[in-house]
Amino acid sequence: MTNEPPSRRRLAKAVGQVASGNMLEMYDFMVFGYYALDIGNAFFPSADVQTQMMASFATFGAGFVMRPLGALVLGAYVDRIGRRKGLILTLTLMAIGTMTLALTPSYKRIGILAPLLVLLGRLIQGFSAGVEVGSSSVYLSEIATEKNRGFIVAFQSASIQLAVVLAAAIGFGLTSLLGGPVMSAWGWRIPLALGCMIVPVLIFLRRNLQETEAFSSQATHPGIWEIAVSLVRNWYVGLIGILTGVMSTVSFYVITAYCPAFGTRVLHLGRQDALLVTLCAGLANLVLVPVFGLVSDRIGRKKLLIGATALVLCLAWPMMKWLVAAPSFGRLLSVELALAILYSAYNGAAIVWLTEIVPPRIRTTGFSLAYSLATCIGGFSPVVCTWLILQTQDRAMPALWLSAAAACGLLAAIVSRPYVERSPRQVG
Repeated sequence: MTNEPPSRRRLAKAVGQVASGNMLEMYDFMVFGYYALDIGNAFFPSADVQTQMMASFATFGAGFVMRPLGALVLGAYVDRIGRRKGLILTLTLMAIGTMTLALTPSYKRIGILAPLLVLLGRLIQGFSAGVEVGSSSVYLSEIATEKNRGFIVAFQSASIQLAVVLAAAIGFGLTSLLGGPVMSAWGWRIPLALGCMIVPVLIFLRRNLQETEAFSSQATHPGIWEIAVSLVRNWYVGLIGILTGVMSTVSFYVITAYCPAFGTRVLHLGRQDALLVTLCAGLANLVLVPVFGLVSDRIGRKKLLIGATALVLCLAWPMMKWLVAAPSFGRLLSVELALAILYSAYNGAAIVWLTEIVPPRIRTTGFSLAYSLATCIGGFSPVVCTWLILQTQDRAMPALWLSAAAACGLLAAIVSRPYVERSPRQVG
């Protein structure tokens, strides 16, 4: 940063304001994945369970298709009018999408209109989420210093893990209280409603955010044409960002969104067991991502990026084969925690690294577009994993998908070295 860094108290307050809103957005976005089976029962009736699950997960993935459009439209808006206003807008849009999902009647009541409304709500969620990760990461990066940037930006990823923990904990508690049949009938709407109820509080918190010095110090802000030209000119950085984001998003959605369905439908474990495993993985990520962010400040981003992806390539397949050979709560927990550690090591460096290599004037648009395009791949991980298992009848196939993503991340880290070594680490 070129300006005097904020005090620790102001920095901590800003991190909390940004992270809390990001947590809610991702909570709303992830609840759909956790209750995909129940949502499928309500809106996509079918005699075949696998077909029903595919339809539900396809709707879940449809939100990711909208993310690149949200990244372009909202990202350009944020790069022109400011980080703070963008954070408020994305939170409002996510609330509208989530409310649509929570209030739409079932297929039995309104017929084909039900899945169409659910799809619309999911598309609104995706449009909002297209820039949320980028705008929150960029804001945190620009209020941090070079010495603590990895640690500070890691709280963006940590807030997503908190969303995982909350969604899994609420699901676990509601299932224990209401029972599986009630949750399948209408109980899955409760977590969505809870997310909507706290939106006004978080909007108030974000309204009190200060604009970043890095943005305020710019004499002019880019227009649409300048942003478009800069994106084309920096295509190499964008490609690196997409490959990096593929590793980040595939591993995240396999570990979190897919785990409940994989545990219950594929491994035939109890719903509560699968949710408890997801809860534990989220807690591990919540703690470890900031730790590895701090480590990246000390040893550099590249060592973590290369080391984590290499380990996933070596370990994913044997771990998954060991799990499916004799499925149990203990084995699923062990594999999920091992993958969570590797994910945390990677993401602790990856997100802040992306904020550092994208040009400052298009930082939100560039980051958001690259990450959103990657999420179009990673977000469909539950669908891809389900399809791979159906085609091969091999329950370990999610490991192959993880390995492919790790190869993308490793390639990005290796080929980017000459460029990144020439690029300044200073963000402001």
